[in-house]
Amino acid sequence: MSSNFFQKLILKIFNKKKYNKIKNKENINKNIEFYNSNIKNKIEEISKILDTKKELNFVHSGHLGDIIYSLPLIKELSKNYSCNYYLRINKKLRYYHPGHPSGNILLAKKSAEMLLPLLGKQKFINEAKIFNNEDIDVDLDLFRDIPINLNFHSIRWYSHLTGTNLDMNENYLNVGTNDNFKGKIVIVRTQRYRSPYINYKFLNNSKNLLHIGLKSEYEDLKKEITNLEFHDCKDFLEMAEIINSAKLFVGNLNFVYSLSEALKIPRLLEASTDFPVVFPLGAKAFDSYHQVHFEKFFNTLNKN
Repeated sequence: MSSNFFQKLILKIFNKKKYNKIKNKENINKNIEFYNSNIKNKIEEISKILDTKKELNFVHSGHLGDIIYSLPLIKELSKNYSCNYYLRINKKLRYYHPGHPSGNILLAKKSAEMLLPLLGKQKFINEAKIFNNEDIDVDLDLFRDIPINLNFHSIRWYSHLTGTNLDMNENYLNVGTNDNFKGKIVIVRTQRYRSPYINYKFLNNSKNLLHIGLKSEYEDLKKEITNLEFHDCKDFLEMAEIINSAKLFVGNLNFVYSLSEALKIPRLLEASTDFPVVFPLGAKAFDSYHQVHFEKFFNTLNKN
């Protein structure tokens, strides 16, 4: 072993402050080296493409919610470019995500096929397809490689790739409505990203409660909300139309919430205590870490 190793070990035991300072500097230098070798040229190449092309090909590997949060960028760029959006399926996860419905991949083929009807409805997307080795101008997965802390709003993961300023108060999905679901309160609470300080028992006093997520999630939540109904959506276009017809949405950080945020319907988010990368933006939108506020905000939205 090198003398440098033993010097660090001695510092770690007897002078933690100096050891941490050295480790921090090493990590910074490592990140700079990685950025300069692997990221900088890709960001500069994207800038050149934006200066020279009028049609742009984007690709994303998921997850589903991440794809939705990339759409404000596509919508903004579509004002000056023709934008094509490709879904890369079956890409393996780098890290284990316990409880995620996609398992060890980011985007399954079935999920992509359910999403394409919704993407195809958006006027700012010229073409939406499963990726088949098309030439790509902007790989939206690049945000995952940049050596930065990603605990900031998910939408900005993508705006930083192109240097684009976004108005995140505007809706970035447009769909019709479904009269069969008018006035429903859509509730989806997944196993992931739950707050240990929030429960949904108070909703037993409300009517017209509808779950449109996974059947297993519905069955779990029905133990807490006994009058909860369930609808199995044929695809995510139908899901978005139901959300767009609803009185409001209530839930935690999940795909259905991402659609509610994109449509800007009245919504209440159970704030994530360990992954605060999403929060409501715009009117008639709240999030909360505390039960008393969670119930207050629900009553405010439900009265309106």
